[in-house]
Amino acid sequence: MSCGYINLTIASFVGMEDNITKETLIWAFNFPKILRAASTICRLMDDVVSHKFEQERGHVSSAVECYMKQYGASMQAAYDDFFKQVNDAWKDINEEFLKPTAAPTSALVRILNLAKIMDLYYKGENAYTFVGDSAKTSITALLIDQFLFDSRI
Repeated sequence: MSCGYINLTIASFVGMEDNITKETLIWAFNFPKILRAASTICRLMDDVVSHKFEQERGHVSSAVECYMKQYGASMQAAYDDFFKQVNDAWKDINEEFLKPTAAPTSALVRILNLAKIMDLYYKGENAYTFVGDSAKTSITALLIDQFLFDSRI
């Protein structure tokens, strides 16, 4: 796993005050299923949507290129398999919310919310590298529109 998702998640726990204990951090450092699933979503969605652009720029092989070479598959077959893995990862996240876990719900929600951000950035486009209308609209709705709404109350 080459994405910084794991580090970002654990770093985001630091400001959560009393909800995050030493045990929660130990749980996270052991890379539980929900964190693996969220990291998979981040890595694979990024690789699929940025694949063509990165290849044009001469970047090193992505997961798509490695998959194609290892399995003798087409680019579309690699994309299809990665989207299946992403769907399975979302199912794993849902499953982790349905059964008891060693981590508090607030930590699970943090992992879920960060995965949702990856879904926003990489659903059909690379809105992280090339900020498009969908990302701008969502961020505006979350940060600016909410602030304006709250100030009217």
